[in-house]
Amino acid sequence: MVRLLIVDDHPLVRRGIVEVLAEAYPDGTIAEASDGAEALQAISGGAWNLVVLDLSLPGRSGLDVLKEIRHTHSKLPVLILSTYPEQQFGARALRAGASGYLNKGSSSEVLLSAVRKVMAGGKYISASLGESLAADLGRDLTKPLHEGLSDREYHVMLRIASGKTVGEIAEEIHLSVKTISTYRARILEKMGLKNNAELTQYGIRQKLVDL
Repeated sequence: MVRLLIVDDHPLVRRGIVEVLAEAYPDGTIAEASDGAEALQAISGGAWNLVVLDLSLPGRSGLDVLKEIRHTHSKLPVLILSTYPEQQFGARALRAGASGYLNKGSSSEVLLSAVRKVMAGGKYISASLGESLAADLGRDLTKPLHEGLSDREYHVMLRIASGKTVGEIAEEIHLSVKTISTYRARILEKMGLKNNAELTQYGIRQKLVDL
C-alpha cells in the first residue's frame, strides 16, 4: 500500500494535494502535517513511500526539515512543492537531498508525473531547472556571493531583495524583528554589501528576484 505524507502549513493547499493524490492512489494512505515538527514526528512513527514538502513552514524551514529527513531516513524520497520559483530554490533543494522540485503553479498531471517518477527511484527536474543546472556547470567555478549564506540567511536575503521590510519578514517566517535584523546584518557582512538597495541590485543581476 502506498503511503504519502503531505507537509504544508495551508490547510486548503494540503486538501487540494490530497484530492489529486487520492484519485491516483485510491487504496493508499495519505497523511498531512502542518509544520516541520509534525512531519518529523509522523516520519519517525511509520514507513512512507514519499514526502511532499513545502519550503515555507512555520518554525523550521522546509530545507531544515529536508536535511533532517536525509539524516534520519536517507532513502525516503522527498518532493519539494513550493511557491518559490525554481531559479530561487531548485538547485539548493536538490543539493540538500530532495528527489525533485516542483512549483505550486504546476498542473495536477505534472504533480502526478513527478510523484510517480520520484517514488520509482528517479529524480524529477523540470526542463527549465535542468537548463539552469546545465548552465551552472559551464560557469566559472567561483561561487556567487549568495552561495555562502545559510539556508535561513538565503531565505531572508531573498525577501529583503524583493523589497520586504524587516517587520514583514519577521511576521512571514514567524521570527522576531530583532532576529531578522541580526540575519540582515550577517548577510550584508558575508556578501560584502552595504544596504538593502545593493541586495536588491544583486538579486536582480543574479536573476533571483523579478521586480
